[in-house]
Amino acid sequence: MNRPGLRLPLHFSAFRPALLAIFSGLLITLAFPKADLSFLAWIALIPLLTALEGQSPRNAFKLGLVCGSVAYAGLLYWVIIVMTEYGHLPLYAGIPLWLLLSGWLALFYGAAAWATALGERFGIKSALMLPLAWVAADYLRSFLLTGFPWTMLGHSQYRLLPLIQLSDITGVFGITALIVLANVVLYRIIRALAGAEIPYPAKSAVLLVLALTATLGYGFMRLNTPPPPSAPLNVALIQGNIDQSVKWSPAFRETTLDIYTNLSRQAAARIQPGLIVWPESAAPFFFQENSPASDRIRTLSRELNTHLLFGSPAMELRNNRPANLNSAFLLGPDGSERGRSDKVHLVPFGEYVPLARLLPFVNKLVHGIGDFAPGQEIKPLNAADTPLGVLVCYEAIFPELARAHVNSGSRVLVNITNDAWFGRSSAPYQHLSMAAFRAVETRTPLVRAANTGITSIIDQNGHIKGMTSLFREAVMVGEVRPGSSSSLYLKIGDLFAQGCLGLILLLAAAAGFRLKQTTQTATNRNEKPDHQELP
Repeated sequence: MNRPGLRLPLHFSAFRPALLAIFSGLLITLAFPKADLSFLAWIALIPLLTALEGQSPRNAFKLGLVCGSVAYAGLLYWVIIVMTEYGHLPLYAGIPLWLLLSGWLALFYGAAAWATALGERFGIKSALMLPLAWVAADYLRSFLLTGFPWTMLGHSQYRLLPLIQLSDITGVFGITALIVLANVVLYRIIRALAGAEIPYPAKSAVLLVLALTATLGYGFMRLNTPPPPSAPLNVALIQGNIDQSVKWSPAFRETTLDIYTNLSRQAAARIQPGLIVWPESAAPFFFQENSPASDRIRTLSRELNTHLLFGSPAMELRNNRPANLNSAFLLGPDGSERGRSDKVHLVPFGEYVPLARLLPFVNKLVHGIGDFAPGQEIKPLNAADTPLGVLVCYEAIFPELARAHVNSGSRVLVNITNDAWFGRSSAPYQHLSMAAFRAVETRTPLVRAANTGITSIIDQNGHIKGMTSLFREAVMVGEVRPGSSSSLYLKIGDLFAQGCLGLILLLAAAAGFRLKQTTQTATNRNEKPDHQELP
């Protein structure tokens, strides 16, 4: 019995919605690498949906924000490593930047929850509204403020090959929509069986079963379709494991070249490669300057009688001013330069400072040769009869770039990257999981050479044929067959996601019109309108 006059602490139920949203965020985090518990994605939103019961759109936004903040704080903890260990920021500065990025991405979770709660007010079922809103929000974050489509829900299923074949039609957004729909259906089934006043979701359950059946049927069909006849290309991928602290030191330049030269010779002894690939900035100097270091690379290409692709900074004049570029060079078996591909999507604050004139106090995280400028053209590099499309570093997370490369004629995608910035975190594994989708979407094999790992070969069905360990020198050799550029996604792009966004806008317009009518009717009758709160 409570003592008279003694106040009890606030009841647990007041915190229940927030705790459920936090739990959903934790489950989402665990669905991705390194935990890789991908099955959790199919139930991760059930606690959040429970928390949203009866909530106003404003409160729903807050709960979605909490869920997203927890999810991305867990998924992006490696940002602290990048900021402090390599960006040389103090911990008290790195942590707020990590939380700021997590909060920005969480806004899109909040927007999806808000739209769903608003739809419920106007009789639009969550089984329709939440998948549409979630995909629409993901699509917006893929390009707003330069875009950061990192770890969308669909990416968690990168190992489930029959499921992700749908990506060659819808991109990763179609997989995300299925996952969100499954969460809603399971939530409503659980609540209905528990006796809640929620009708059993018969129609949406049938829709989910049909969608999954069609998706898996299509997936198995694609997996059992033999690849188009094409001449195989033997590739050798070199992982130099050059420490970031000495990577750009002139004193370490010869040692760097010794490492890559020796590993390339080892690869050539195992297989006669048609192409050897070194990672991003493997040549940490301006290859164009025709220095003795540049001559060493040309000599190696002639010695091994193969095409050699490697990362190196480049410089060109733009408006009579020098511009630095993050580039990849391709040498032929005779040592001659066959072409250069420049990175077009740069890392904000890593390779350039956005709004630099307004933010003169902000320094780049990457010190060395100065700000980079984006490349101005996407074009293939031809290694004999095989056109190559080069994705530099995190360009591999942007499906529109892989699509542009393949549409420009590339038949093998090459991702050169330096993931040393991530340390021994989950980020290299997350990076690889997203790169696998680029192969499926474009039906084009992708080979990946990473300075410190993960180096791998991914076929056109998204099958990862090997993964090197982190922070070890390594050589990976294998055979790839150039893609056929036969996917529908190459033609229509993100039409599925754009359609979801369009439907959300139409539903929002209809809801706004209905609210206006209701308010007008109530005003004419001198009554209080039904919906006073506009979130």
